[in-house]
Amino acid sequence: MTTPLAERLASLGLHSTAGTLDDLIARATKARWGPTELLEHVADEEQRERSRRGLERRLTRSRLGRFKPMADFDWAWPKKIDREAVESALRLDFMQGARNVVIVAPQGQGKTMIAQNIAHQAVLKGSSVLFTSASQMLMDLASQDSSRALDRRLRHYTSRTGLLVIDEVGYLSYDSRNADLLFQVVSRRYEQRSLVLTSNLAFSDWPGIFPNGACATALIDRVIHHADILSIEGQSYRRRAAEESAAARKTKAKR
Repeated sequence: MTTPLAERLASLGLHSTAGTLDDLIARATKARWGPTELLEHVADEEQRERSRRGLERRLTRSRLGRFKPMADFDWAWPKKIDREAVESALRLDFMQGARNVVIVAPQGQGKTMIAQNIAHQAVLKGSSVLFTSASQMLMDLASQDSSRALDRRLRHYTSRTGLLVIDEVGYLSYDSRNADLLFQVVSRRYEQRSLVLTSNLAFSDWPGIFPNGACATALIDRVIHHADILSIEGQSYRRRAAEESAAARKTKAKR
């Protein structure tokens, strides 16, 4: 049963102490802690608990979901990959100067996996992070029914998010409205907050998915001005996995 003291501690935000009050009193009594030792223990436990809860909140808000860790990444599979540049991005070196990271690779090369791991490292380091696909973000922005609502939602993707990760730019063509919204997000973050972007298209191919060349040029200019470009070349991991699975089934069927 919760004691009045535990309730008062909880109301003050000392949730860890409130939840373990009886055990804490018993431990302090047995160890004959003095006032300073007791307060130091309370401070340490509350700090750990708040760090844990803060991490949980940031992970939830990041919308990362489940993803494969970089330990599962097969560095030997791509024909071309700058491992040192990827590892620098995973150390978040780019965030110190509000730089961007752009990962360009064909489908199935692990660009989303790398972006997710970069985002996860930022969460662990205490940054507010949002992982979203380009289509999800633009659908959200385009659905706002007033200028005020749109501006509020744009702030969610720009000034309120420490690291924004936009996945899959280039999988769909953009009409003028969506191109303008994407440009606004990139422009508002320009030289202020870092952006990680993944695309299956080389920049030279971007004019084909935007309404006109000038729109694509303006967007590319702001994206790459302060950016580390990570290019990956090779065959699809997923295709390899499918082929290996098919070969394993054939082998099993022959036995």
